[in-house]
Amino acid sequence: MENILIIDDNKSTIDALSQIIIKNGSNVYSAGTAESGYDIFVNNNVDLIITDLMLPGMNGIELLSKIRRVNNLIPIIVITAYGSVEKAVEAIKLGATDFIAKPFTIDEIEIKIKKTLETSQLTKQNLELSLENEYLRTELSFNFSEIIGQSRAMVKVIEQIKKLADANSPVLLLGESGTGKELAARALHINSRRKNKPFVRVHCAALAQGILESELFGHEKGAFSGAINKKPGRFEIAGDGTIFLDEIGEISPELQVKLLRVLQEREFERVGSNVTIRMKARILAATNRNLAKMVKEGTFREDLFYRLNVVPVVIPPLRERKEDIPVLTQHFIKKYSVEANKIITEIKNDALEVLQEYRWPGNIRELENVIERAVVMSDSDFLSIKDLPENIINNIGNIEEPSKPSANQKNNLTDLIEKFERELIQDALNKSENNISKASKILGIKRTTLRYKMDKYGLIIDNMNYADD
Repeated sequence: MENILIIDDNKSTIDALSQIIIKNGSNVYSAGTAESGYDIFVNNNVDLIITDLMLPGMNGIELLSKIRRVNNLIPIIVITAYGSVEKAVEAIKLGATDFIAKPFTIDEIEIKIKKTLETSQLTKQNLELSLENEYLRTELSFNFSEIIGQSRAMVKVIEQIKKLADANSPVLLLGESGTGKELAARALHINSRRKNKPFVRVHCAALAQGILESELFGHEKGAFSGAINKKPGRFEIAGDGTIFLDEIGEISPELQVKLLRVLQEREFERVGSNVTIRMKARILAATNRNLAKMVKEGTFREDLFYRLNVVPVVIPPLRERKEDIPVLTQHFIKKYSVEANKIITEIKNDALEVLQEYRWPGNIRELENVIERAVVMSDSDFLSIKDLPENIINNIGNIEEPSKPSANQKNNLTDLIEKFERELIQDALNKSENNISKASKILGIKRTTLRYKMDKYGLIIDNMNYADD
């Protein structure tokens, strides 16, 4: 059932139109002023607006302009007095869908409403189909062929991927969490001769080390408690394809030894078996940790590091490639508009500027989450600043972490400041009984800043109260 909003200061006109609309199976909202009509439009799901041009206070032309700043797609029929065609023409230029002159007949208004609703529905379907097709084309490119990015840093990464795609050497993908290392790994696979073979991903940090060994190499029946069947490992499943070891820096020293053998000898045994299996897959690895530093600290084998680090590819953080933010943002808008069954086609310049000023500690993954949330929460056919989270608007991501003292030089001043700040925050939380609004007022800082500092100092408190006074 369609929802139709009538805006007219003449009650007789509203009553007449309402009877016609209800008789034809639609629901009616009505308002006697432009201001109240606009409020109804903003707060309800309206499919069609019928408005008089001559209204008290804000007139119909002003109302039309205001609606169009929020929604470019909703159909609007304007009612004009006989002989005021020039006003109707002005309204059409400003975005009205059609107009009808007073006095009108029942047949005339029924035809206008039916035609306008049918045209609007067809327009929405065509636009949705267009957005979906465009997104699917982009998605194929984004996930498997090329990584989105026009910055110099990303052009360099893409060139490296093209050169390395058909090689058999291991590739080590380096970069912060959320920069797109897995996408780079998939791009290496899809652009290689192995593209029709399996691409097998193993998240090394997500599995306990004993389970990870079984996942990688497989096991025989009865090899350990719970091994009720024989199971092939990920190296076997990958076959002639590609195996991607994500977060390689998290594996245990014992497992590092076994992985080194796989890289050197290209062979392994299942857990609980003496049968040697040849490994044919290409190995790609990724980490957000400094493996060279871990080698010096003795937590990562030097020989394994050099075997993995034959060809390193560094994926830059988003803060170093901000010129890519507009194209990434547009991609995510298309993606989540399709998923949310919405028609959102753009983001306003001031909102885009906010995104480009933010530091993005979570990189592309954080940007994707922000755009998904904005699309879901938006009431318009575009994104604006009001759709962005508070921490993005307040630029919390630009707060720098204090520099860490080196091994040879202790930064006592930084340590003292951090200790003092942490104690102040803890004291304010105690005084406010864990009410974040009260605690932020005691400290004289914003709630978003307080939450950031609590995360920074590990002040995770059960039953945190976020309610305002």
